[in-house]
Amino acid sequence: MKRVIQFNISKEDGYYTAEGVGVPVVTQEKTLDETVANVHEALSLYFEGEDLSELGFAPDPSPFINLELEPIHA
Repeated sequence: MKRVIQFNISKEDGYYTAEGVGVPVVTQEKTLDETVANVHEALSLYFEGEDLSELGFAPDPSPFINLELEPIHA
């Protein structure tokens, strides 16, 4: 059973975009805080009415977020 749902967040053109890894969930916002809040809401909607165990998830999975930082210019 999966206890963690991984998301990758990147910033482009003034927006943060969060893409789920292994789940079809994508969301974006202007701030990082709003994007993280959207991840929680989108996951709730994605799992609404579903049996998590049938999808291979533990009863209380939590998002794990990777944030892609801007490139380093040396």
